[in-house]
Amino acid sequence: MHRAKPPWLKVRAPGGERYTWIKAQARAQGLHTVCEEARCPNIGECWAGGTATFMVMGDSCTRGCRFCAVNTLRMPKPLDAGEPEKLGQTIAAMGLDYVVITSVNRDDLEDQGAGHFADCIRAVREAAPGTMVEVLVPDFQGRRDLLSVVSAARPEVIAHNIETVERMTPTVRDPRAGYLQSLRVLQMLKDLHPGRYTKSSIMVGVGETESEVRTAMGDLRAVGCDFLTLGQYLQPSAKHLEVQAFVPPETFERYREMGCALGFAYVASGPLVRSSYKAGEFFIRQHLQRAAVEATAQEIQA
Repeated sequence: MHRAKPPWLKVRAPGGERYTWIKAQARAQGLHTVCEEARCPNIGECWAGGTATFMVMGDSCTRGCRFCAVNTLRMPKPLDAGEPEKLGQTIAAMGLDYVVITSVNRDDLEDQGAGHFADCIRAVREAAPGTMVEVLVPDFQGRRDLLSVVSAARPEVIAHNIETVERMTPTVRDPRAGYLQSLRVLQMLKDLHPGRYTKSSIMVGVGETESEVRTAMGDLRAVGCDFLTLGQYLQPSAKHLEVQAFVPPETFERYREMGCALGFAYVASGPLVRSSYKAGEFFIRQHLQRAAVEATAQEIQA
């Protein structure tokens, strides 16, 4: 059954000089942005504010999650060996403060694309050393060795999304993805580099209860997850999973308070929040706060 969107989900159509320029740059280099592929409602706001999310390893995924607008193919096109360099050059030209790099799943590849993903991070580091890098990684089938390859490229933040609560996972995600596997991935990422920030995201409105959301938050904190985003699921097309409820802003505020009480360093929670929503804003804020605390501690010791 089609559900009409409530007023709080209405957004202005994207536009403006910077939006148009970033779109043209991405097209010219043959790059894909998840902002467009996933039909994110915040694309205009984020691009105008100096953040963008690029999707590497092609525009077709080997998995078929029921919520996702990205195309699914069992055998996608071969990787573009020139993509890391093009990505680095494009981000440098854009002058982005903060960039998020994510990818499709590539279960068809021997290393599932981990080496290519790491090359993309290093290329951005070389071409745009002033740009902070967040990565949103697939589960790499839970393989620690492949997660290590990406983590070793030293992004500031490394994210992996559980997407939904445990009970709804079989309905929402591809059968090869799993709630417990995603938690193990986040645990492994923290084990590999304990000082690195980790992050995850939960969609609501797919049939979960508030109690289940709180349990999922607790599960994320138990594996050391630092940052959390919560947002409303929106059905990309008639063939995708139907929206079960439009969660009101006051419930999102309650979720934010829950997350803060559980100990997340930062919680972004709202109907239009997405995994990389205002990514630069929250990371920079946390980074500056941490630096201020460290500076104060050094002054006291001196």
